[in-house]
Amino acid sequence: LSHLLKYDSVHGVLQEAVGYDENHIIVNGIAVPLLSGRSPQEIDWSSYNVDIVIECSGKFKGRQALEHHLKNGAKKVILCVPPDGDDIKMVVLGVNEGILDENDSIISNASCTTNNAAPMIKLIDELCGVEQAYITTIHSYTTDQSLHDQPHLDLRRARAASQSIVPTTTGAAKALTKIFPHLSDVIGGCGIRVPVINGSLTDITFNVNRESSIQEINTTFKENANNQLKSILLYTEDPIVSVDINNSSYSCTFDSQMTSVIGKMVKIIGWYDNETGYSSRVVDLVHLLIRKNYV
Repeated sequence: LSHLLKYDSVHGVLQEAVGYDENHIIVNGIAVPLLSGRSPQEIDWSSYNVDIVIECSGKFKGRQALEHHLKNGAKKVILCVPPDGDDIKMVVLGVNEGILDENDSIISNASCTTNNAAPMIKLIDELCGVEQAYITTIHSYTTDQSLHDQPHLDLRRARAASQSIVPTTTGAAKALTKIFPHLSDVIGGCGIRVPVINGSLTDITFNVNRESSIQEINTTFKENANNQLKSILLYTEDPIVSVDINNSSYSCTFDSQMTSVIGKMVKIIGWYDNETGYSSRVVDLVHLLIRKNYV
């Protein structure tokens, strides 16, 4: 684990002192305990004075399982996928963090694609009203796919990830209906996995209530990138490609060159580093909880 923290095939070499002993990973002299358990109920957080558990396993998404973190001493749990069920609030920073209060002990930070798409949907909805929206995420391959052909419940994901463009599903469409309840019946989506190791984009097509223009849409995104969505949304006029988004901490880099309008149909594109961008929002959510004295 310490070796993989130091040397990353996507993000390069970590410029910090990294070491380990039998029970710790050590970064710049700070020893971080290593614990092992098959489920949340097996880890005693109270022995380590843990305030916030960041649940990144992808295995435990329901309240019943996650509450074991709280029973074992944690004060808050941040879930790094959309939750199972409607009894856990899902937050996208820059969009709906106002729903949080101090009594929320388990919070979902949604997904990387949801964090990318939600700010774009928010701005288009505020500008000209969304009637329908369809998201297509062009996503780098992930560990849920196969390096070589092998059995998988999703037969497309069973195929070698580095050899094909792989159509699949995305949970972001369903998650977005929770972020925007008034659009719950009018958002759809799919995923296209592509053979790049990192860097993704979301292509969103809208039917809107009133006609707009490329200039009006781009101006709206540029203004918000410099104001209320600063650090969440980056506006670019450059002709970028996926490798240019590597290591970006933004949830969304809005590609203004790709904005298209035909009558009441609008198409926009936002890039994202599906690793760094999402991880940055998890850290921001931790800071928000501390700043508001919710921990």
